[in-house]
Amino acid sequence: MKVEFVLVTQRPGRFGRLSLAGQLLVVQMVILLGVLVTVALVSLAQSDATFTRTEGRRVSAIAEQLASTPIVRSEMSPGGVVNVLPAVVQSVVTQYGVTSVTIADADEVARVSSDPTIDRTRIPLGAPAVGEGASWTGVMDVRGERMLVAQSPLLYTPTSSSESAPLPVGAQLGTVMVAVRMPSAWDRLQGNSSYLPTYLGIALVLGGVGSWLLARRIKRQTLGLEPAEITGLAESREAMLFGLAEGVVALDTNERITLVNNVAQRLLDLPEHVVGMRLDDLPIGPRLRDVLRGVTDDVTDEGSGDGSDEGTSERIDGVQRDQVVLRRGKVLVMNRMEVSKDGRPLGSVTTLRDRTELADLEREIGSFRSTTELLRAQAHEFANQLHTISGLIQLGEYDEVVGYVDSVSEHRAQLDLTVSRRIRDTAVTALVMAKAAQATERRVELRVSDDTSLGRIGPRDSADVAAVVGNLVDNAIDAAASSDGDDTWVELTIRQDASSLEVSVADSGPGIAPEVVTEVFTHGYTTKAARAGERGIGLALTRLICQRRGGEVEVESTPTGAKFVARLTVEAAEPVAAVEEER
Repeated sequence: MKVEFVLVTQRPGRFGRLSLAGQLLVVQMVILLGVLVTVALVSLAQSDATFTRTEGRRVSAIAEQLASTPIVRSEMSPGGVVNVLPAVVQSVVTQYGVTSVTIADADEVARVSSDPTIDRTRIPLGAPAVGEGASWTGVMDVRGERMLVAQSPLLYTPTSSSESAPLPVGAQLGTVMVAVRMPSAWDRLQGNSSYLPTYLGIALVLGGVGSWLLARRIKRQTLGLEPAEITGLAESREAMLFGLAEGVVALDTNERITLVNNVAQRLLDLPEHVVGMRLDDLPIGPRLRDVLRGVTDDVTDEGSGDGSDEGTSERIDGVQRDQVVLRRGKVLVMNRMEVSKDGRPLGSVTTLRDRTELADLEREIGSFRSTTELLRAQAHEFANQLHTISGLIQLGEYDEVVGYVDSVSEHRAQLDLTVSRRIRDTAVTALVMAKAAQATERRVELRVSDDTSLGRIGPRDSADVAAVVGNLVDNAIDAAASSDGDDTWVELTIRQDASSLEVSVADSGPGIAPEVVTEVFTHGYTTKAARAGERGIGLALTRLICQRRGGEVEVESTPTGAKFVARLTVEAAEPVAAVEEER
């Protein structure tokens, strides 16, 4: 089957048509311009505050000095004639470089001003307190222009103590106003730095070079992909991983989960926020952890009674394929592959699929296969018997033919009667008959002990019991057939009470080595596999069935071979006492 993946990306916008270097350059330039504008605004604000502070002190001193000049007080006093003040005002403007100087009377009307537009007009006061003899400095609009203004009161002082004063001493004669034009933003910007264009050019060049170098580094790390392509790959990965019917688990080189799709999270019963967790921190058993880690030792079983993990594994061309793991009542098949780039390891990816239904189907098919094997074995047995009868007839030994036929019929009838009387469940009876035929074909005698007693049970219970009996008998026949002795046999015993069932299978094989007894079910081996290598998951499934039904399966070595005992709970379809009574 050929699988093709199509990369689907959105149509890039006007900005997305630029390369990564171009996008970084644009972003860098925007940032630089933003920084320069911010610096310029801060600089303007600082310049404005500095100008107001320093120039404010200066114009305030000029206004106070002019207000304290005797000639100004004299000519602004009652009866004084304004003769010299225009020259004094113009001299202050020229000497101190101010914009305008204005002297107003007590009614706040300008009597003398260096600005003709202000002469004979009412001057604005910066604060009401100025009309009451207080000084003030601040920024205000004068004839539509923004000015830094200092206003100082002009107080009356008599020129001679012998003369009668027309006004009390300290009376306010008017106000002296000195104004300086506030510089524009451009003037302040030029005054702060005459090298601003140079700084801007250097910043742009450095930003462009830095963006280019940064883009090259990022493109090396992203394998030369542009942002739109990376976005498309991420979207395709999400659609592909979360659209798969199989589970996917990815680990980095530090055994940390980097990716897990919803199927794997459900099958492995992982926490919701599992991405980023280390493998040792996951609530899983050692078997599953070893599979994800890539341990190549013989398979191990988590060995817990809560339905954890057990299975088999195979490694081909550096890839672990078709590893069978039993996880919480589910039969999982896992494939692990290591991922590398240019010889540098990146981690591993493990896929898993649920084969629970397939395993149940295989078990059901096994029942039909047993029937087929029974028919094949019987056909083979009947063919051998017919050959024997034919040979005796050709020899003219007719009495021997009659005796041979009677013997075969008696043996067959006795076996059928023995099995059907002691095992009343039809499915299990057919299975035992099939196994007996197979055993006979392999020169092994299958015995049903006198203690066997099994009544009719429910269909689901019958399937589980047949699976347990079939697996244990198959392993026992393998073990007995592989022994060197002439007397090879397998003995089956099934005992049933009101709510439980015990299946015991003994054989005349070589037995189980002491160092393997505790590992047979852990590794999912048959007795044959315990000596020669890996076999399958027959015994592992047997133990899983027993655990599901609240039981267990055990194995021990006996003087004559090995003995497996499986216990599980079943629901009888007919009382056991009725079976005993019929016996």
